[in-house]
Amino acid sequence: MNRIRINALLLLLCIFLPGVAQNVSDGWNKNRTARLTKPVFVYNNWSAYDELSDNIPLNEALAMKELDHIVRLKKSGVQVDYYMMDAFWFDVNEGYRKWRPDCWPEGPKRWLDACKREGIKPGLWFSTNLLRIGGEANTMKVIPEWENSVAEDGTTLCLFRGGYLHHLMQTLQMYADMGIKMFKFDFAYFDAATPDAKCTMLPADIEEQNKNAFISAIKEFRYKNPDVLFIGYNGFGGDMENTVTPFRKTVDLRWLEIFDTMYCGDPRLSDVPMMNFWRSQDLYSDHMTFQYLFNGVPVQRIDNCAFMIGTTGTCYNRALNAWKGMMILTMARGGWLNVCHGNIDLLSDDDARWMAKTQQLYMKVQQYGNISAFGSIPGKALPYGYMASAEGGNLYTVVNASQEKAKVTLPEATGTGRVLFTDSGFMPVLEKNIVELGPEQMVVVGYGKFSAREYDLGIEKDIVIPGTIQKVKIDVQKKNEHILQAHYIPSKGKTVRILFQQLDEHGKAFRSWGGAPPTGIKMDHFFNIEVKQGKRAVPVKKSHDKMIWCGLSWAVGEVSADDIKEGRPLEISCTTIDGNSEHCLLEVYEVEYSADKK
Repeated sequence: MNRIRINALLLLLCIFLPGVAQNVSDGWNKNRTARLTKPVFVYNNWSAYDELSDNIPLNEALAMKELDHIVRLKKSGVQVDYYMMDAFWFDVNEGYRKWRPDCWPEGPKRWLDACKREGIKPGLWFSTNLLRIGGEANTMKVIPEWENSVAEDGTTLCLFRGGYLHHLMQTLQMYADMGIKMFKFDFAYFDAATPDAKCTMLPADIEEQNKNAFISAIKEFRYKNPDVLFIGYNGFGGDMENTVTPFRKTVDLRWLEIFDTMYCGDPRLSDVPMMNFWRSQDLYSDHMTFQYLFNGVPVQRIDNCAFMIGTTGTCYNRALNAWKGMMILTMARGGWLNVCHGNIDLLSDDDARWMAKTQQLYMKVQQYGNISAFGSIPGKALPYGYMASAEGGNLYTVVNASQEKAKVTLPEATGTGRVLFTDSGFMPVLEKNIVELGPEQMVVVGYGKFSAREYDLGIEKDIVIPGTIQKVKIDVQKKNEHILQAHYIPSKGKTVRILFQQLDEHGKAFRSWGGAPPTGIKMDHFFNIEVKQGKRAVPVKKSHDKMIWCGLSWAVGEVSADDIKEGRPLEISCTTIDGNSEHCLLEVYEVEYSADKK
């Protein structure tokens, strides 16, 4: 516990510097452009379709189907304020002025009219200045107004020379006049320079001029359209590739002058190996939220972008797997832009009622409470969490990212608390202000008014936490350059958990990429776990055997106690394709689930 408390103090000293966040907020309040005045809930249709991996297109039928289901969910009490139309709605030949005729024969009119009728504010996605978005079919044609802005590389557009930026602002105004109330900007490249600028300017000056031109243009637009929100995505700062790179100051806080929120990365797998695949993904978004707090971005302005359900490759075909915990964490992080991506049609009416109840709890504490992070940096694989302090009580959302049980002290908790939500299997033990969690477990705990039964949110059935876990001392041997092996006799009645991670010569995890669906290679090709007893192959339960667009640095598998013959040694072989086995990590744990006790 001492190490956890020390980590908490270091993190709080490091990221919650009152002067930084307060100065940003003060400057924003004096700005006459629009800003979020309360938490909102946004539906984004990305991952209900996916034109970057599965080649599932966005069309009017899909967009309207999801809108129909939004209406259905709203009848059950779900709050939906905005509907963001994500990438590829546009005709690549028309400079964003027209919609794809094959997918939108009448343009956006039907969708816009339906949003207005249902009281939902529509939003639109734009590339900041990248011409080729994915494959060749999604490459924007350079229209005459953009020609003198084309950068030397031919794939981006300069923002401070030529007519592109002026034309883009006119386009935004055209859509604002049609009722668009939110613009999402993605894929910003501030090194874009026309050939003449490239010859006469330093790279740092090119970057600065591009940023200044964009900021000035958006400020002017927002002054004229104070009810339109802007949200920033890729290209506006942050180290998003992994969860092992040390935190650095990489976010230019000037973006807060024009963006209501800034996102901190598309949901992907972290570099913390976990048996619960979806919990490792949760941890990625937690890690990025902590990074943006470290960079001085106020908690309300961080869009963690983590809630993504659906049947496409962009969300790893997760459907509704472990979606409740994912939603709770999305809202517990404290950002005022709460976004749900994907196949909202998968949610039942019962799911909608649960979602509405969760929204009512967390969006109130977002607006009226004080939300802060505590514990270790998530990528360190130690416990961490979020505390929401509100009048009459505190609400804690905690994750144990380690492979052992952990007791976590809940800061400022007084009185009697209550477990409101957790994973199935091991039940967290709450004593005064200390909660004990199982490995990889998440829990929500309420104190004061939040300890009432009315706030109970139930159990995450898709994640099962073992009741016991014990690391096994094993002799790991290098069979060859790519294979590690271990032999040991397992304890009676115990399930065996195997963690394998690819590291470089400095002990840093690095990823392998097999590509996205439908032509990608599954990750168990890059990280293979095999277990034998004698000549008999023993089944290994694993969840990383997927095509994963973001790559992966680890594999975790379990051998059920039912499949292990008592008293006979297990032979464990772990193979890496891209790494050197000399540097890889192999750990074995014995765990016991309630089903193992017979």
